[in-house]
Amino acid sequence: MDKPRSPAVEAFWGAYRAARSVPEQDYDVCRMGSSPEMADELLALILHGPKRATACLLRDVELGGEMMSKVGGHVVVLDGGDRPCAIWRTRSVDVKPLDQVDAAFAWDEGEGERTREDWLAMHSRYFAARAAAEAFAFDDSMPAVFERFSLVWPPEHADPEGPAGIAPSASPSRHP
Repeated sequence: MDKPRSPAVEAFWGAYRAARSVPEQDYDVCRMGSSPEMADELLALILHGPKRATACLLRDVELGGEMMSKVGGHVVVLDGGDRPCAIWRTRSVDVKPLDQVDAAFAWDEGEGERTREDWLAMHSRYFAARAAAEAFAFDDSMPAVFERFSLVWPPEHADPEGPAGIAPSASPSRHP
């Protein structure tokens, strides 16, 4: 869920820009999940775990609730208390039906069993619950935005950078 900028977010972004010589540019701010607890769980997977991908329904972008991800763009990630804790840089963005998620993306998202089947079941439950709460029709063939990213800040958690300044994919060549 996209969030407004705060002085703390601006300071966090400014520290990253100064340390990494990043030119002035626009960026997004988000808190992941549907509750402060889920936001903290997903942030932990970004900072300490395997999460290097995320997905949302395209309707969330089209209705203005979320920004469309852009390759090379940055996102400041907030914890459950809306404090800035991480920055990622988007590596890829694909739009396709939710049920066309592949095993590699499910692995990169780093949640649950990291299988396609588990990913689709978890996300279908999550989006179906949102649909019921927000009164929209949901089905697994709805268009979704699939985003892969590299963690670039804070430095103690950042992914190693490749020659182009963007961290290489965290995906193994083969998935269990």
